[in-house]
Amino acid sequence: MAQVLHLTGPVLVGAEDVRPQAWVVGGRITYAAPVGDHDVTTVAGWVLPGLVDAHSHIGLGAQGAVDDATAEEQALADRDAGALLLRDAGSPAETRWVQEREDLPRLVRAGRHIARTRRYLRNYAWEVEPEDLVAQVRLEARAGDGWVKLVGDWIDRDTGDLEPCWPADVLVQAVAAAHEEGARVTAHCFGEQSLRDLAAAGTDCVEHATGLLDDTVASFAAQGIAIVPTLVNIDTFPRIVAPAAEKFPDYHRHMLELHARRFETVRAAHEAGIPVYVGTDAGGSLPHGLAAQEAAELVQAGLSRQEALTAATWGARAWLGRPGLEEGADADLLVFAADPRDDIAVLTAPEQIVLRGRTLA
Repeated sequence: MAQVLHLTGPVLVGAEDVRPQAWVVGGRITYAAPVGDHDVTTVAGWVLPGLVDAHSHIGLGAQGAVDDATAEEQALADRDAGALLLRDAGSPAETRWVQEREDLPRLVRAGRHIARTRRYLRNYAWEVEPEDLVAQVRLEARAGDGWVKLVGDWIDRDTGDLEPCWPADVLVQAVAAAHEEGARVTAHCFGEQSLRDLAAAGTDCVEHATGLLDDTVASFAAQGIAIVPTLVNIDTFPRIVAPAAEKFPDYHRHMLELHARRFETVRAAHEAGIPVYVGTDAGGSLPHGLAAQEAAELVQAGLSRQEALTAATWGARAWLGRPGLEEGADADLLVFAADPRDDIAVLTAPEQIVLRGRTLA
């Protein structure tokens, strides 16, 4: 006898689309009651698509690539916190095997970071000079799942502050090359000038984007360039830059200023119409499983609860080209005891997690 889940709802299919109930049949969502004999399990509660962490690093640790067992722990931590779709924003580890595991979140890979030589964290990225950037972008575009990750700026030890990593004309060529290969481009950026250069180059997304100002907010909004603020990561800026206070005082001051205005920056971006998505920067120095906390940070920055939910679920899934809870979609969903539209903190405590139609213990 076929196993069926009866989701008694409400089922939040979209921001304005709430259904009274749904069923999971053959691992897929349906809104038509199944006909015939079935072994039906009833699941009561508010139903949402699985959360999205649009900036995760499966396979990455503080010193670079980690072994498969550690990468598995990372993926399980995300899954058990309700993040069932991950966009990996750069990893030096080979993680295609994660995509073959039925018990692990769905993974959209960006290949490995591409950074300027000695201008990023050691053992994280392919390190190249500008004349080799376009060729490396083409390689990573073919290696990933439709995304390329650039490091747009980092501390320059000669100037003692954040500086763009790439000449503006080279960025134009690199972004064009990625698009020719069928990939979108995202970039790590903290400072102001790298955002101008990447907007001029036609990037698709920027991670962190703490340096947005009025001019770049306007250009991002006009071009539809998305941002993934990673506010749970930005919150760590004071601790991260504390050791640089004496040797690089300009960098230290700059990073603290970016941290201090982080909520104002995200609010201005959102109000201008820039797409904003949930991402945590998990891996490296941050633990996995923080997508719900990031959604709460977006609310603190000024998004409504429903807008933060969109950034974490329906909107993020559509942006990544993945389904939510549409008829016939794979059943990747969460069940909550209360309505997260009333209290965003509800996201931290799913009552049930269903991945690929299977209820997880």
